[in-house]
Amino acid sequence: MSMPAISVESLEKYFPPARSGWRALLQPLARPTERALAGISFSVQPGEAVAIVGSNGAGKSTLLRILATLILPTRGRASIAEYDVERHPSRARYQLGYHTGGDEGFYTRLSVRENLGFFAAMNNMSRAEAQARLALTAERMGIARDLDRQVRTLSTGMTHRVGLARALLHQPTVLLLDEPTRSLDPLAAADFRRLLKDDLVREHGTTLLFASHTLSEVEQIADRVLLLEAGRITAFDSPRRLCAASRAATLEDAITHLASHPARAQSQL
Repeated sequence: MSMPAISVESLEKYFPPARSGWRALLQPLARPTERALAGISFSVQPGEAVAIVGSNGAGKSTLLRILATLILPTRGRASIAEYDVERHPSRARYQLGYHTGGDEGFYTRLSVRENLGFFAAMNNMSRAEAQARLALTAERMGIARDLDRQVRTLSTGMTHRVGLARALLHQPTVLLLDEPTRSLDPLAAADFRRLLKDDLVREHGTTLLFASHTLSEVEQIADRVLLLEAGRITAFDSPRRLCAASRAATLEDAITHLASHPARAQSQL
């Protein structure tokens, strides 16, 4: 059996309270920050698509940010393509693409082409390789006609597409997405879901780990669903098996049932 593309072992994350500034003055009146991840363990195989599902504050974004080497875990280990994200972050970053629907981090007075060219260079791509990949990725994401526009002139949805293009530009083996179709119109979202499942996962064998609140999207893309609640994994299986285990007709009903019976769900892991 091949080595996992993503491996997480006993991963914990705490966010300590503020030690300075006005937050520190209010700290005695506030509840201590609860842990975001409570010693979770799981693995994702190469070419597998896994969806992280859970309520707000469950730890989904924290998990993705640790895997993307943006924050450090408090305890435990995580690796991307066998590279430990804490010990070998640069090697892990080379294997992955990461995108979130939040702050895009673009240079807004530069064009889309200039921005993507800059991030291609940051990924050690040659000029010729960057131009070829930029043209192909821009066509796939529907931004080919907007490459020479300043980023600040783009709509929110279009800027989101550019962010997705940046994540795909260097053909990562592992793709981490946080709410991947947020801000996209229904047709663009449907096109992107097809791109993820048919092109990246099935054809090119890209490993996909994504967080989503849209269960219809999860059903279309995910081979397995990781249900995360209060920093703990309460279920991890295919949508079909989750429905069968909870005797539910739909994934929505299954998720609702498993979230309301965490002890029973964990006994099945």
